[in-house]
Amino acid sequence: MKIKDRLAKLIDVKSIVTLALTGVFGCLSVTGRISEQQLQTVYTVIIGFYFGTQYQKNSREE
Repeated sequence: MKIKDRLAKLIDVKSIVTLALTGVFGCLSVTGRISEQQLQTVYTVIIGFYFGTQYQKNSREE
């Protein structure tokens, strides 16, 4: 797979939102505005949603 293809797949709306939310909640956790437990809960939901939609997308293509 070419590098351009990998970048194209990385730069879609779900990926951007996932990375942005990860960064935001990571910063909130580091600054102490949310607890580690809250970060873990939010991050688990975000990552679960991202990989769930990727799995669903891949299973439709097969």
